Amino acid sequence: MDTSSDMPGQQNTSWAAAPCPTTGWPRPSDARTLTALALLVALAVAFAHWPVLDAKALTFDDGEYLTNNPLVQHPSWVSVRRFMTEVFAPSTVRGYYQPLTMISLMLDCAAGGGPGNLLPFHRTSLILHLANTILIVILLYRLLGNVWVAAMTGLLFGVHPMTVEPIAWVGDRKTTLAAFFALWSILWYTSYARGPRTLTYGLCIVCYVLALMSKPTTTLLPGAMLLLDFWPLRRLSVHSVLEKVPFGIIAAISAVITVTSQGNTAPVGLPTEGSTVPMLLGLCHNIIFYPCKMLWPVGLTSMYIKPDSMSLANPMLLAMVTGTVALAAVLLISLRWTRALLTGWLIFLSIVLPTAGGIGFTVVIASDKYAYLPAIGLLLVLAWLLDRLAGDPAKARPTWRPVGIGVGVLMVAGLLIIGTRQYLQEWETTERHEFYMLRLAPNSPCTHVGCGNALKDKGEHARSFFHYSKAIELKPDYALAYNNRGNASREMGNLSQAIHDYTKAIELQPDFAGAYYNRANAYNTRGDYREAISDHTKAIELRPDFMDAYNNRAIAHFYLKEYEKAWADVRVVKRLGGQPTPDLISALTEATGQTE
Repeated sequence: MDTSSDMPGQQNTSWAAAPCPTTGWPRPSDARTLTALALLVALAVAFAHWPVLDAKALTFDDGEYLTNNPLVQHPSWVSVRRFMTEVFAPSTVRGYYQPLTMISLMLDCAAGGGPGNLLPFHRTSLILHLANTILIVILLYRLLGNVWVAAMTGLLFGVHPMTVEPIAWVGDRKTTLAAFFALWSILWYTSYARGPRTLTYGLCIVCYVLALMSKPTTTLLPGAMLLLDFWPLRRLSVHSVLEKVPFGIIAAISAVITVTSQGNTAPVGLPTEGSTVPMLLGLCHNIIFYPCKMLWPVGLTSMYIKPDSMSLANPMLLAMVTGTVALAAVLLISLRWTRALLTGWLIFLSIVLPTAGGIGFTVVIASDKYAYLPAIGLLLVLAWLLDRLAGDPAKARPTWRPVGIGVGVLMVAGLLIIGTRQYLQEWETTERHEFYMLRLAPNSPCTHVGCGNALKDKGEHARSFFHYSKAIELKPDYALAYNNRGNASREMGNLSQAIHDYTKAIELQPDFAGAYYNRANAYNTRGDYREAISDHTKAIELRPDFMDAYNNRAIAHFYLKEYEKAWADVRVVKRLGGQPTPDLISALTEATGQTE
């Protein structure tokens, strides 16, 4: 099998993309060109995404990551300690262990960020995306040795509309942060492959661990490194496999932590549970879905709902399976000429696999953010194709070929920039974003709840009640929808309906601290203080740092003239860093003569 043509410029070396043999980094002239092009790419990417700085949309789990998270909103070393040490049961975010992401969001709060000021969060995410784009340019240059192709490919990635979601979605900081460390890990690995040294190997492992602590879906990154050994590094051997053993051990530990922490705090379905057919169909769907969206990025949304029928009886899934089989055949046949196509696709598949349906922790079948880091595999294929089309500068070639490719890439980049800026308009406000998603997924219960939340924030409780009811109609066991409909009923003065909905939410999800808290507030309003105290106490058992529950339990104790218990709850609120209701403090001081 002749694969020497895979290696542009230096066919007889295992490091074709290392023009400087002593260090593995670019020659000074290439370094200057690379630096200039990377800066130009960064400017174009910044222009494409600049409207994100004005985005005010909050969506899905932003409540857990920001608006209802006291550890994030009150930066302190106590918050850092809890983020780092709550390994198997994170207390403020339902899901897996992700301490660096939470610390990153907390630092944005320290810089003035909050639910009413999202600028610091978007600024940090945009900076991370700019850094990731530059790292991709450097990585592609180091792997393929063509500075212009690396810059053009990085440009298409950086301005692509599919990169909007990880930047504009506050709670998805984990994607850009994990990608930042993962790309550094791969870069250090390419340096190690050029000339094995303990330092570069150690830095590669450290960055891998940091990526896992940001988002554990980077677990299979060592598999991508092994594929790079196959092509273009051409160093695949028993030794290169053994080099990955420490990574494998780290990956196994991370997988145990991820599954355990996710299972302890949120519903999770494992591949061994039930039939594997839906998992395989979901994988085939995503193998075709993501590249198609990259080639034709229209109708982008954060809610790609799962098909009603996850079987081959579904024509869409049948087409996806057929496409996957055909693609696999083409990739295998391509090995007769090149390793590039198969390797790039396998890199994409290896990184996207943890989010491709094997572990059930989401209600969607796909998400733009899941393709953010895995895209490096497809970008590698694209860079190889552009390099091939441009031709070898050492041989006679028409001048129009590289010029035409450059002009074509710039035209495509211009269209992508327009698409990115248009998509960012849908993130302008929470209401606009939620109703945009609803138009694309009208039968999504989650989207109806999001619309209800946006309307509730505007004080339109009757309309929010409608959307919560629609969500319940679509998903009768949706605890959050019942809880939020209870809030709408309480705001409209219908306490009986509110208590009924809170009770239903608790029946469906017995560990729903927010539902206990909300029902307690309804009891408080109705004057049923004993019931209120009971529910506040249960909410506190489930969330020991629930400051509002302590505060409102103190109010119930006050009305029952249990002043010492009220004062005790007030002290806890202050110890947790909160501010008790001023009227409560005044009333307690007047009733007892005590001051705090």
